[in-house]
Amino acid sequence: MELFEIKQSREAFQKRLEDIEQLLDVEALKKTIHSLEEKTYDNHFWDDHSEAQKTIQTLKRQKKRLQSYEELRERLENLDVAIELLEMEETVDEIEHDIKTLEKRFKDTETMLYLAEEYDASSAILEIHPGAGGTESHDWALMLYRMYRRYAERQGFSFTVNDYQEGGEAGLKNATLSVEGEYAYGLLKSEHGVHRLVRLSPFDSSNRRHTSFAGVSVIPVLEETADIEIKDDDIRIDTFRSSGAGGQSVNTTDSAVRITHLETGVTVSCQNERSQIKNREQAMKILRAKLHRIEKEKKADEIERLRGGDISNAFGSQIRSYVMHPYTMVKDHRTDEETAQVQKVLDGELEPFVHAYLKTRLKEGEDDA
Repeated sequence: MELFEIKQSREAFQKRLEDIEQLLDVEALKKTIHSLEEKTYDNHFWDDHSEAQKTIQTLKRQKKRLQSYEELRERLENLDVAIELLEMEETVDEIEHDIKTLEKRFKDTETMLYLAEEYDASSAILEIHPGAGGTESHDWALMLYRMYRRYAERQGFSFTVNDYQEGGEAGLKNATLSVEGEYAYGLLKSEHGVHRLVRLSPFDSSNRRHTSFAGVSVIPVLEETADIEIKDDDIRIDTFRSSGAGGQSVNTTDSAVRITHLETGVTVSCQNERSQIKNREQAMKILRAKLHRIEKEKKADEIERLRGGDISNAFGSQIRSYVMHPYTMVKDHRTDEETAQVQKVLDGELEPFVHAYLKTRLKEGEDDA
């Protein structure tokens, strides 16, 4: 790396820091943190335990935002010192490492700042449904399942399979997954929609090119769903023997649970736990989250924000295309973000697509304002 390139990187970082400072409104953020801290000092703060917990969580998130900004500013000052040393003919190896580290820090901080919508800090529930096409689409759904599992691992999230139905010859017919961790929903909401795969089919003896579709649904796990009352008469509960999730041993008892909400037709299955009681509890949690989303969608301004519209597993409705033949490319049709590294994306390297989506969503929000 030449000295002028290092200085160019430094100037670019400075501009990004100024953008972050403006986005955060640092002085207002400090006042917010101070106000929240004052609340915690009140003698009656813990009288309402639920409200106190919400305040503590909000304070924690706001402090983390401020801390990330201040850390970037400090690292940029350290970079200035390193550049001065470089101008005195010091080695460039260490400063190149600093620049790469700073680039990652900026990306992480910018992504966190984009996550400011109501449910962004929540854990997420993912559902993967193959489109028409039988074995081809079932296999593509399994590829997406693996992709999200690896992405969750990269982010340090826990990944739980609530329901997993294997496809006939290969792949999966349906999967419901819980991804638990702070901002899991905020990051994964970019994946809601139809995903399209173009490749030479491993299931076609003539080795012809096939196009497959699969739908991914993402909803937040809501801590407070007390407003969603579900009576015993509102649901039908069926039990069945677990088929195993992704290679797990098959249960020998009818521990799996399927709950159907009679009024809406919403169905939730859970077979991850060996205990029928635990499976029922998890299924009810997911059902409440789904019903809460439906209630929200009755308000027009919530439809696109929480659910992103109806998913139609068909050509022309995809949010992202993964092409493996006759060339290699992954392209997001909402942001135009693309890469030729298809395998890296399928191995869970989704960060550039998530970042681009969040940045575009923020910009659209500013334009609407």
